[in-house]
Amino acid sequence: MTPKPDTQPQYDRAFDALLQALRAGKLRSGTYFSMPNLVEELGFPIAAIREATKRAEQQSLLKILPKRGITVMDAGPEFTRHCMDMRATLDKEGARRLLARGPVQGLDPLRNSHQQMLTRAQQNMTPLLPPQAITVDLSLHDGLAAGLENPLLVQCYAENRNRIAVIQNSRPLLQDRIVPAMQEHLSIIAALQAGDTQKTIAAIDLHLVQTLRWWGL
Repeated sequence: MTPKPDTQPQYDRAFDALLQALRAGKLRSGTYFSMPNLVEELGFPIAAIREATKRAEQQSLLKILPKRGITVMDAGPEFTRHCMDMRATLDKEGARRLLARGPVQGLDPLRNSHQQMLTRAQQNMTPLLPPQAITVDLSLHDGLAAGLENPLLVQCYAENRNRIAVIQNSRPLLQDRIVPAMQEHLSIIAALQAGDTQKTIAAIDLHLVQTLRWWGL
């Protein structure tokens, strides 16, 4: 059978490739790239790259330098605090809305995955754990964002998630941080399971404070 042609516009595919490169740390915070550099790195024509960088600039992922290229967003202390505060704010609102609808569904698998990661981190630290821990970590934040049930707010969360991915490449998740991070997440999940809005909000606030503290912010 003849494979179906890719109907996604080229500039959309270029933007997806740009996001993937940012998330993977190939385009690191504060780094300058010329347009020819990006063409080579991402494998798309310069016209598609230009459109992709315009969209990325609108999301504060990079800054376009006219007739030169781009610089990837600077993951400095102030910007990092703003991004993490935004995530915590959306987390809390998502939690409020979830709890207002009644018992939160699907928390047992979430708790189990966090408990398993916590146990692994306590027993055997390996270089593979931090990337896997980030995946587990994001599962809770993604779930809270889904609770917003507002496409505009969810889009805000998704764009901020991309910015935080760039930040995490410049401020890596230290292995020593995995255990307390999982414990903080388990406290959030326990409060959600108890249906306690105040405890959930307090646990999210504590997680924000502790994350910034570990980053020296």
